[in-house]
Amino acid sequence: MAGNTFGQLFRITTFGESHGGCVGVVIDGCPPGLSISQAEIQIELDRRKPGQSNITSPRGEQDIVHIMSGISDGQTTGTPILLLAYNKDVKSEDYLHMKDLYRPGHADFTFQMKYGIRDWKGSGRASARETLARVAAGAIAKKYLKEKLNIECISYVEQVGNIKTNIEFQKVKMSDIESNIIRCPEQEVAKKMIKLIESVKAEGDSVGGVIRGVIRNLPVGLGEPVFDKLPADLGKAMLSINAVKGFDFGSGFEGVSMHGSEHNDEFYTDKTGKTRTKSNYAGGTLGGISNGEDVHFRVAFKPVSTIMKRQNTVDVKGKEVVLEAHGRHDPCVLPRAVPIVDAMSALVIMDHYLRHKAQNM
Repeated sequence: MAGNTFGQLFRITTFGESHGGCVGVVIDGCPPGLSISQAEIQIELDRRKPGQSNITSPRGEQDIVHIMSGISDGQTTGTPILLLAYNKDVKSEDYLHMKDLYRPGHADFTFQMKYGIRDWKGSGRASARETLARVAAGAIAKKYLKEKLNIECISYVEQVGNIKTNIEFQKVKMSDIESNIIRCPEQEVAKKMIKLIESVKAEGDSVGGVIRGVIRNLPVGLGEPVFDKLPADLGKAMLSINAVKGFDFGSGFEGVSMHGSEHNDEFYTDKTGKTRTKSNYAGGTLGGISNGEDVHFRVAFKPVSTIMKRQNTVDVKGKEVVLEAHGRHDPCVLPRAVPIVDAMSALVIMDHYLRHKAQNM
């Protein structure tokens, strides 16, 4: 396989390029009988699309999703689902001046070395536009998990540059996340983040940050020992997202400064008779298998690679040149990456739920 397919029982294959005719996804393994509409999928795509605020790319795509197969009379049929969105606002001429250059931070050089050819128009498959397909598929997985199992996948911007919210993830609600354009649930911190992004944008530069992911109401038992641990698959899912440079789970790297007596999550029995843990440094799993507590993790995003400042690089012949890029790019990818993290979380959990059910008939 060429790396375009993700999942085992709930499997998606994405296709399309940034400046091609369309971007889409084939979803195989979705159970029949799930009520899902174009409008419900569109809600998630609208959270990801460009042009939604002054701190995102101004590319004018509406990203209207078209359901081509697998859904009849508003319900999934159990057959492969094909979703696609046509590219409408393509301006390939914006990339002509960079056609024969290797842009710093981009995949131009590695694609050229690997394939002997590359799509210079908007980066082709290396473009974050491919994530539209993931979000479309994730909308279906999110609907199934919430409606059938009461499992909720949410994420929010925890940090931009050096500005960070310390809000407790257990208290965050979707309405708080969607209350501002940066998708940080703490309003005063959100204002500072937005101001920073606007300042960086005015300088022709970019800035990165951290998204916190949370998965609630998971049953005990999801995840496979050894290679397919739940955190391992979540890590692969998040690290496959464009611009992601780091992933930590539960206490993550902060756990190294703790002693075992502090880090171990002690067990107790709650009022309903359920076995619970008093703390959750493990991040909602033990041995790679869900333990019934909230799964939580962090995803680090680098600053966007295309900036308006002069940068040194080389062309395809190895000649040193100076790049002065222009075009329509995000000064910070974080606001639009939130629904992508949600989608990848839902795809992992949906796949592991079906695998668990298949093994434990």
